[in-house]
Amino acid sequence: MPMLKDITIGQFFPGNSFMHRLDPRFKIVITGIFIIMLFCTEGFAGLLTGFVFLLLEFLLSRIPLKLMLKSLKPIIPIIIFTSVLNLFFIDGVTVFSIWKIKITDVGIRTTLVMIVRIIMLICGSSLLTYTTSPITLTDAIEQLLSPFKKIGLPVHELAMMMTIALRFIPTLIEETDKIMSAQKARGADLESGGLIQRAKALIPILIPLFVSAFRRAEELALAMECRCYQGGEGRTRLKTLKSGGKDYAALAVSTLFLSLVIFLGAVTS
Repeated sequence: MPMLKDITIGQFFPGNSFMHRLDPRFKIVITGIFIIMLFCTEGFAGLLTGFVFLLLEFLLSRIPLKLMLKSLKPIIPIIIFTSVLNLFFIDGVTVFSIWKIKITDVGIRTTLVMIVRIIMLICGSSLLTYTTSPITLTDAIEQLLSPFKKIGLPVHELAMMMTIALRFIPTLIEETDKIMSAQKARGADLESGGLIQRAKALIPILIPLFVSAFRRAEELALAMECRCYQGGEGRTRLKTLKSGGKDYAALAVSTLFLSLVIFLGAVTS
């Protein structure tokens, strides 16, 4: 499937842009603010404000537009499916009808808002992994969750598990692509036939993929054990995360955009 090569989630693209130099702890918080920004408004004015914020982040990250558009290809089926559900099954003033199918004004509005929201959500969250290396992302998550250590939560282990899972997404996608190419070379037909036939054709792919995933997990566990990994206690870091004026300025701008979105939502409601 060519679409597998378009999945870029979890990948890190080195650079020296403003977003790359930003403290990863602040980037996680800003990403959370952006997500809240998208879901606390139903109006187009609020979404437009969120789009301006996303555009500002995109320009400061210097990530190629082609790469960002490429990351949207895998979610096209999800967008189409949810759009159909919203378009045909939401009540309102009928705009168009044929037989028993009705398209309402509320359905059209909800569909447009949903499409814009999903696209912006994927782009905004992707910028976090595009501009942050897995190691610094682990440190940032651990430090943000550090208050939960007081109630016995294994913060370091949880942060490392999340980062490893995120990091292995591109690896598993690449492995899937290799297995599919190998099966096609052996004469396997993965693209023709009905839904049931295609589902059966996935079995020769899923089995070796699971075997490969478990093997990689075992190799990673053995490598960590050989390096005497004992969790987060007593561990030191080569680079300590430090925040500066630019980090607080970015957080202030994000909070300002969030306040504007909330205000626009209150005015237009």
